[in-house]
Amino acid sequence: MIPGFLFLIFMLRVLPLFFINMKRRLVKSPKIYLRDSGILHDFLDIRNMDDLSGHPVYSASREGMVIENILQKMSDRTAAGAELDLVLEKGRKRIGVECKASLTQQVTRGFRNVVDDLELEEVYIISPVRQSYPVQEKVTVSSLHEFLKKLDTV
Repeated sequence: MIPGFLFLIFMLRVLPLFFINMKRRLVKSPKIYLRDSGILHDFLDIRNMDDLSGHPVYSASREGMVIENILQKMSDRTAAGAELDLVLEKGRKRIGVECKASLTQQVTRGFRNVVDDLELEEVYIISPVRQSYPVQEKVTVSSLHEFLKKLDTV
């Protein structure tokens, strides 16, 4: 057995596919995240934000960190969505979450189609912004901190 292998098994989060009667399935496999971005950064010898911001793993690392924080806040199960990083369901309310590392966001036609196909009530693009702002109807760009506060009211 590989030393540390058992330890790492419990550090992975697997988000299964989530789709609702869609004509095409865009994502064919579940998403797998290392639950502790600090461990990932240590493996990759990333020591500070300068190292991380220029690294190809930055976006995936941020996505995993955002998802872990959201899941800690939510009591209900979640699933990965096509073209979205996360779909949260609480009762009959369905919220989409997209994780982005950049400050500027654009909503594409494909993104809009997924929002409509999944019948999402709200969609949040979690980005390293200081203040939340609406992008279009149902879609808000938000910091992780503000989004986690919003979850308290959902």
